[in-house]
Amino acid sequence: MAAEVKGPSDIAKPTGLANFLGPPKLLGRDDKLATLVIKVDEGSPHLKIIDQGVCLKCIEKPCTVTCPVENYKVEDNGHTTIYWSNCIECGTCRIICPFHNISWRYPSGGFGMTYRYG
Repeated sequence: MAAEVKGPSDIAKPTGLANFLGPPKLLGRDDKLATLVIKVDEGSPHLKIIDQGVCLKCIEKPCTVTCPVENYKVEDNGHTTIYWSNCIECGTCRIICPFHNISWRYPSGGFGMTYRYG
């Protein structure tokens, strides 16, 4: 029995990294958040509502819809609560508050958000 002779088209061609990995994948919000590490300073929150009475008078409550990680929640009694430990430090809430009622500063040194993969 004669050995089968392979032609040039049967030889595996080297592939690039893009071919090996496949098409690029778009990350969703939760996938992007999974790339972050947040070290929380429990003793000194970097976000605070200055006056809850002002929040009670705010009808639109833009902080509850603009925060990318949904840190703001309106409670049954109408008060707004900040779940600041998940904050990604974008500062949107401070800018969007029509009454400038949110105290925002960068977390103390060593605390806050960092990227998991550098």
